[in-house]
Amino acid sequence: MSLESEDSVTNTRAEQQTENDFYGKAQKYWSEVPATVNGMLGGLGYLNRIDIQGSNMFLRDLKDLGRNTALDCGAGIGRITKNLLMPRFNTTDIVEQDASFTEKAREYCGESDARLGRLGQIYTMGLQEFTPAAGKYDVIWCQWVLGHLTEIDLLNFFRRMRSGLSNNGYLIVKENVSSSNKVEEDKQDSSVTRPLKAYETVIRKGGFRIVKTWRQPSFPKGLYPVYMIACRPTE
Repeated sequence: MSLESEDSVTNTRAEQQTENDFYGKAQKYWSEVPATVNGMLGGLGYLNRIDIQGSNMFLRDLKDLGRNTALDCGAGIGRITKNLLMPRFNTTDIVEQDASFTEKAREYCGESDARLGRLGQIYTMGLQEFTPAAGKYDVIWCQWVLGHLTEIDLLNFFRRMRSGLSNNGYLIVKENVSSSNKVEEDKQDSSVTRPLKAYETVIRKGGFRIVKTWRQPSFPKGLYPVYMIACRPTE
């Protein structure tokens, strides 16, 4: 083996170890978080109503929005599933890596309510591993979870999600964004906060066009700005 190829193998192993640490630390952090709405919101449970109101306003403005099936990515206990997606869609699927959260989601979202759609499939895995069924979803909703993906996994995630959308489907990103124009790391929960432009760039590289961008209103000062981005696959 040449020196060059040995270096390449060493670099690949180091990158793999860094990636494993990044995901492993996040998984450990969330395993210690209470399976409650307050837990999902980092102790800011009072934001739930404001958050859902903003998301509802955003969805109402989207044209040709189907109502058959939605997907909640990084769903936790199903806070968004139950309060935003199930009232709008016949079926809502969940992707969430923490098994204790998905078990709680069955209870939290499975309560009988004639005003709600049905809780569908629950996929207990990380987004870096998930591939949707082709053409299944009218909306794929990603909120406060994409910061837990590495840069390459984020790009590959968008590329895989394209095939999972119905003909008029939307991929929607709702994330904290940094005001510094730099990627900011949170070592506590092993995540990053990206600038808005970084999301716009990777969305386009992933094969989407941006249809609508809007800042979540009425959040308290001192928090990161939160933006919603609606995307559709490029032709």
